[in-house]
Amino acid sequence: MSQPSLTQLGDELYQALQSRSAIAPLTSRGFELSLDDAYRIQQRFLERRLAAGDQVIGKKIGLTSAAVMTMLGVNQPDFGQLLASMLYHDGAQVDTASLIAPRAEGEIAFVLKRELCGPGLTAADVLAATEGVMACFEIVDSRIANWQIKIQDTVADNASCGVFVLGDTLVDPRRLDLSTVGMALEKNGELVATGAGAASLGHPLNAMVWLANTLGRLGIPLKAGEVILSGSLAALIPVQAGDVLRMSLGGIGSCGVRFG
Repeated sequence: MSQPSLTQLGDELYQALQSRSAIAPLTSRGFELSLDDAYRIQQRFLERRLAAGDQVIGKKIGLTSAAVMTMLGVNQPDFGQLLASMLYHDGAQVDTASLIAPRAEGEIAFVLKRELCGPGLTAADVLAATEGVMACFEIVDSRIANWQIKIQDTVADNASCGVFVLGDTLVDPRRLDLSTVGMALEKNGELVATGAGAASLGHPLNAMVWLANTLGRLGIPLKAGEVILSGSLAALIPVQAGDVLRMSLGGIGSCGVRFG
């Protein structure tokens, strides 16, 4: 693509993150933006954050539901990088002033005990490399104004990563059928969403296999110790200061987060 350059767009997203102010969709600027371009912008965005002292601690898989794929006109998920500054633990308070337009989603997080590097990996390979799974909230956020995103916008924006909150119980996934694990999500004491593991590409392991093989073709491994968020199990829940969320996953555990 020509001007503005991919580097400039990545820098613009970084400045939006720093100033907590959204920008116009990149796809509304009057130039063609491919998915490959969007991932290059994402890489520049991440380079700026790493240069400021952050570090990669995992990955997230997005667009894992058929409904969201249809809405954005795509036939595959996307991915983003999880950074150390994004990590919170069960019961923590997240400052909404640090975000722009946060929305919460309940997920199953995988913690790896050995490296995975595709292509050619199977669900059995993923299970063999997994230390355990746990309940997790991903608090997605968008540096794109009013969530007016196309697939290229969210990919460039590091798959709309905001922060994430991990539960405090790590469970062996071999003891469960992750596709039938049920989720119940409460907001301020009221049940607002339910879901199951099958919401993520039919099975969370399918999402993990897709990520490991997709990144493997790019020469990027999933490393031992990394946390991988395997995709939302229900609709996104808008949140604001004062909200309290709690979610439970059958056979896995629970996770809570407060917003200030």
